[in-house]
Amino acid sequence: MATATAAAPQPVSISKTAIWAGRILSALPVLLMVFGGAFGVLKPDAVKQGFTKYGYPDQVLIPICIVEIACALIYAIPRTSVFGAILLTAYLGGATATHVRVGEAFFMPVAVAVVVWLGLYLRDERLRALVPFRR
Repeated sequence: MATATAAAPQPVSISKTAIWAGRILSALPVLLMVFGGAFGVLKPDAVKQGFTKYGYPDQVLIPICIVEIACALIYAIPRTSVFGAILLTAYLGGATATHVRVGEAFFMPVAVAVVVWLGLYLRDERLRALVPFRR
């Protein structure tokens, strides 16, 4: 009796150029999210007004900014980067929904999410093996 076995994804070699491009692309959302979250924790009036405009009460500002920073840091650690990308995608999905709800352009959070995954795809051979783009 023959048994069927699922083929495991085979590691794909990545050029040094792709790895560095992935690292640079991955650093951009990390810097954006960490600096944005840190700026929010300082609670300047502009951030408070923005939160009020989007319908969020003042007391959720710090927890949201801490979650933003935590998601970015989890993404920045190579061992947890896939989990971090999932968390950042969820966070940016909430940002997209907030912009849609108030009738604003929602391109920026979507673009940041694309850069998150593109950077990870370029630098992580496990992800390349799972999502093989073919010529």
